[in-house]
Amino acid sequence: MPILVNHILFAAGLFCVSVVATYLVARLGILDEPNHRSSHARPTPSTGGIAIVATFAIGFATVWALSDQARLSTFHLFGFIISALGIALVGLLDDLKRLKTFKIKLGAQIAASVVLLAFGIVFSRVSLPGIGAIDLGWLGYPLTVFWVVALTNIFNFMDGLNGLAGGTAVTVAAFLCAVTFIEGSYFVYMFCYILAAGSAGFLVFNFPRARLFMGDIGSQFIGFSFAALAVIAAEVDVSRTSFLVVPLLFFNFIFDTTFTFCRRVLRGENVAQAHREHLYQLLNQIGWSHARVSLFHICITAAQGIGALILVGLDPDSRILIFLPFLIFQTLYATVVISVARGRGVMDSGISSDGIS
Repeated sequence: MPILVNHILFAAGLFCVSVVATYLVARLGILDEPNHRSSHARPTPSTGGIAIVATFAIGFATVWALSDQARLSTFHLFGFIISALGIALVGLLDDLKRLKTFKIKLGAQIAASVVLLAFGIVFSRVSLPGIGAIDLGWLGYPLTVFWVVALTNIFNFMDGLNGLAGGTAVTVAAFLCAVTFIEGSYFVYMFCYILAAGSAGFLVFNFPRARLFMGDIGSQFIGFSFAALAVIAAEVDVSRTSFLVVPLLFFNFIFDTTFTFCRRVLRGENVAQAHREHLYQLLNQIGWSHARVSLFHICITAAQGIGALILVGLDPDSRILIFLPFLIFQTLYATVVISVARGRGVMDSGISSDGIS
C-alpha cells in the first residue's frame, strides 16, 4: 500500500508539472490558423503537445533513476524512448510547417516503427479463436509497422474537437494502467499513468474551452506511444497482457477512421484530400457541441475500458467476442449520424483542398 501511495503522489506531481508546462508553452506563439477543415474559428496556440512530451520525459527520467522494477531491459527501453521522442520531433516539425507533404510524415512514422523492430519490439505470435497461438515469424515485422503507423495516424485524425483526443488519452491510459497492474506489469503500468498525468494537465487548458491544442507533436506522440505500449505489454513486459486490450480501448477511434476511409473510397473520393466527414465531425456539424461530442466519446471509451477489464479474464479463444457489442453499437451510431447528416445537407460541405493534417 505505501508503494501505491507513492505512485499516486508521483502521478499527482506529474499532473502539476504538466499544468505548469502547458501554461508556459501556450505563450510560445505557435498558432494553428483555421481553415475550411478546422472546427475552430480563431488562431489558437498548437503547442500543448510539447508539455505532454516534456512531462513524459521528466517521468521517464525519474523512473529510470529511482525504480529498477519499472525497467524493461535497457535495450528495449531505449528502443521505445528513441522512437517515441523521434516521432514527437516529427510532429513538432509538422506543427512548424516544416513538413510539406503527408508522404514525408508517413515515411518518418514508418522509420520510427522500424526503430522499434530493430530494438526487438515486434509481434511474435497471435491467438486465433479455435486455433490457438500461432507464431508469426517474419510476418510479425510488417504487422507491427502497420499497427504502429495506423494507430499513430488514427489518433492524429481524431484530434479535431476540444477535449476529444486529450480526454480519450486520459481514459485509455487509466484503464490500460489498471489492466496491466492487475496483470502484474511494472513498466507499462507506470508509463500509462505518466501519460495520463501529462494528458490531464494539458486537458485543463483544452476542455471545455480550448485555449490551446496539442498539435501533431502531441497527437502523434500519444498515438505512437500507445501503439508501442500495446506491443511491449504483449511481447516484452512481464505482464504479457493481451494485445487486444489496446485495440478495444481505441475501438471507437479505429471504427470512425476505418468507416470514414472506406466510405470515401467507395464514393471515389481522393482519400489524401482533407475533409470534415469523420463521424465525430458530422456529429458536431449536426448540432452537438464540442463538449457533448467529446464527453460522448469519453463515455464510450470508458465502456470499452470496462470491456478490457473483462477481456483479460476470458479464455484466449473467447476474447475476440468482447468486440461484438461495441461493433454493433458503432454500426448503429454510424447509421444514425450519416442519416441525420444527409437529411440536414451537411455531408458534402466539409471537403477542402488542403492536404491531410
